[in-house]
Amino acid sequence: MPPDELDEERRASFTATAVATYGTNLAAAALLFLNVLVTARTLGPTGRGQVALLTTIAMLSANLAAFGLFEANANIGGREPEHRGRLVTNSIVLALLLGGVAAGIVGLLVGLFPSLGGEARTAVLVLTLLAIPILILQSALQTLLQSQYIFAVTNVAWVLAPGTSLAVNCVFAALGLLTVGSAVIVWIGGQVIATAFLLWHAFRPLTYLPRPDSRLARRSLAFGARTHLGRVMTLGNYRLDQWLVGAIAGSRELGLYSVAVAWAEALFYLPTVLALVQRPDLVRASRKDAGEQATKVFRGALLLTLPLAIGLVLVAPILCVTVFGSDFRGSVDDLRILAFGAFGIVALKVLGNALNAQGQPMLANVGVGIAFVATIVLDLLLIPGHGGSGAAIASTVAYTAGGVAIAIVFTRALGCRPSWLIPRGNEVKPLLRHLRTLVART
Repeated sequence: MPPDELDEERRASFTATAVATYGTNLAAAALLFLNVLVTARTLGPTGRGQVALLTTIAMLSANLAAFGLFEANANIGGREPEHRGRLVTNSIVLALLLGGVAAGIVGLLVGLFPSLGGEARTAVLVLTLLAIPILILQSALQTLLQSQYIFAVTNVAWVLAPGTSLAVNCVFAALGLLTVGSAVIVWIGGQVIATAFLLWHAFRPLTYLPRPDSRLARRSLAFGARTHLGRVMTLGNYRLDQWLVGAIAGSRELGLYSVAVAWAEALFYLPTVLALVQRPDLVRASRKDAGEQATKVFRGALLLTLPLAIGLVLVAPILCVTVFGSDFRGSVDDLRILAFGAFGIVALKVLGNALNAQGQPMLANVGVGIAFVATIVLDLLLIPGHGGSGAAIASTVAYTAGGVAIAIVFTRALGCRPSWLIPRGNEVKPLLRHLRTLVART
């Protein structure tokens, strides 16, 4: 096949996969939103805040403990698919080891500083900590399968967890059995089901169960160590603010803020999906081609994000008050502020992903690091006096600063011109036309 025809085929395949994956993420987001709605209306702002704090502790701890295992699986799995079996086995072992250590450390910290655990009962907190290895393994398997273009499986897993949780939570709410404890247990159960599904598909083509490979594990951890700091700071940007709001301003304020975050995260799915789908191509691309491919996706993501952000600002009262009730009126301003942070997220996700794929994670850490430092400083300054609104301002400013920084680093590292990052007016109509064609086919 001629190079130009091959490029066209890859472009069509990328767009089709991106549309399908984005649609799956929207479905998962809808299920997550309905879960938030059910728990918020049943448990109120305080109960919803407690559930949000516990799940945040588990997710943040899992990402802190993973030590770059996700990124290593994405790169090694993409370049060396023959190691798939051993990467799966190693992922299981490392998830248990790293997750177990993280659970112990978090448990010790909560014992020393009880406010870190919010108002949760000890038994529920223990169950939450036991979910950390499961979350690590789930993400490691997702990136490994995606590195070999197996997006259909990971897409199903994305909707399994929230879909299962929603079904059970609705039954519990109808029976009057939905509590903070039961909501957390149901959430953990959904993660277990999704992880088991990924594990089955990861082992499915193998004729035998490979033994753990210590040499390959060292390679994974060596590469992961270079990406780990960026991963930690990225998750800090996403989740640390909720932890701080809950610890500083209380469960009610966190309940309000968590609703705004749940809506605002809808803007983050697009760049996240584009980065995931493009990663296998960027891993295999030359430096020049990676830069050109990433800038095209970046411009398209900006063009698609702008109308979404404006729409979110306009309908914020309906989303927060009409949907969740008058008790959540305080979420409106938080959501409007958070919507403007989406543009920084696009840059951090798409451009940082290209740098990681090209084996330059330390450069990708620059933008993330700036956003992380800004988040912590501004959160500590603004949350005590302004609660969730202060956290929203901190996040938006931090994402924007990090986005500008990663754009500068990206253009210099991959030899791109800054003008390549600016959306072009003549790209709008072809982009919309291509998307309409793909949607009509699906």
